[in-house]
Amino acid sequence: MFRFPRALHFEGGRPVLETGEQAQEHRSGVDPELLKEVRLIQLRTDRLVTDVMAGSYRSAFRGSGIEFDEVREWAEGDDIRSVDWNVTARVGRPYIKKYVEERELTILFVLDHSRSMDFASEGRTLRRMAVEFCATVGLSAQRTNDKVGLLTFGKELELFVPPRKGRSHVLRILREGLAPVSDPYGTALAETLRYLGRVQRKRSVVFVLSDFVGDDPFPPLRSLSRRHDVVLVPCLDRRRFELPDAGLLRVFDLEAGGECLVDTRSARVRERYAANARSDYEAFEKNAGRLGVDLLPLWTDKKVSTAVLQFFRRREARFKR
Repeated sequence: MFRFPRALHFEGGRPVLETGEQAQEHRSGVDPELLKEVRLIQLRTDRLVTDVMAGSYRSAFRGSGIEFDEVREWAEGDDIRSVDWNVTARVGRPYIKKYVEERELTILFVLDHSRSMDFASEGRTLRRMAVEFCATVGLSAQRTNDKVGLLTFGKELELFVPPRKGRSHVLRILREGLAPVSDPYGTALAETLRYLGRVQRKRSVVFVLSDFVGDDPFPPLRSLSRRHDVVLVPCLDRRRFELPDAGLLRVFDLEAGGECLVDTRSARVRERYAANARSDYEAFEKNAGRLGVDLLPLWTDKKVSTAVLQFFRRREARFKR
C-alpha cells in the first residue's frame, strides 16, 4: 500500500522558554535572507489586513475569551448550567456564576516545524503558507491590541514564545516560523499539545498549523479543546491527493528518511494513492467533527487571505444565529 510521504524533525533537549530581554536578543544574527522574507510577508499582509479583516477577526472570536465576574443568587430565566453547586449547597439557595467577556484575546499558534512542511509541488511551501497565515491573523490581532504567542515543534517541542502584544512581537513570530529546520526528522504534535495544556491555563484561541501527517493529535486535543477555542489548520498541497503521470519517480519519506521508486505510469498505483490519501483526510475531518473543533484548510494554490476572511465570516455568522 502506497502512502503520501510523511515527515520528521527534531530540536534536542527541553523546550526553550524565553521572556523579557532574552526574547529581544534571540537570533541577533538572523540570516539577512530570512529577514528579507519576513519583510516581504509583512508588506504583503499589511495591505490585506484592512479594517474589514480586523473587524471580522474580532467578531469571529467574540466570546472566546471569558473571565469569572461574580456569584449571585439565581433569578428566573438564568441558565441552569450556570449554577454554582458548591455555593448553592452551602447557603441552601441556588446561586449562579456570572462571567464577562474579556476585552483582550490571547492567540496561540502551534506551528509544525518539521521537514514535511517544506514540501511544495510548485510555488510556496506548506511552511511559507503557514507563516503567511500567522502574519494575517497575528497582525489582525495586533490591530485590536490582543496578545499573540507561538509554539514550534519538530521531533520535540522546540520553542515557546509566550503571548505578548505589539507589532515587533508578531514579526518575531514570523522569523521563528521561517527559521531553518534544525533536524530533518520528527513530529511531536501530540507532545506539544499536551505541553500547551499544562502551561497555558488562560483560555486562548489556539491555531494548530500542520500537515497532520504522522503523529495523532486527537487524544490531547480532547482535553485541550475543553479549555481553549481550538482551530485546526491543515496545510495542504494538491500533490498530497494525486500523483502525476510522470513515469518513474523517486519518492522520499520525509518523516522516516526512507525513499522508494514509484511507477506513476500505472493508473492502478495512482488510483490507490489517491484513494488512500482521501480516506486518511476524511478520517481526519471526522475526528475533528467529533471533537467539535473548527477546521480551516489552507491550500498552496489558494490565497491565504481569502481562506482566513471566509473563515472569520462563517464564525461571525454563527454568533449571530
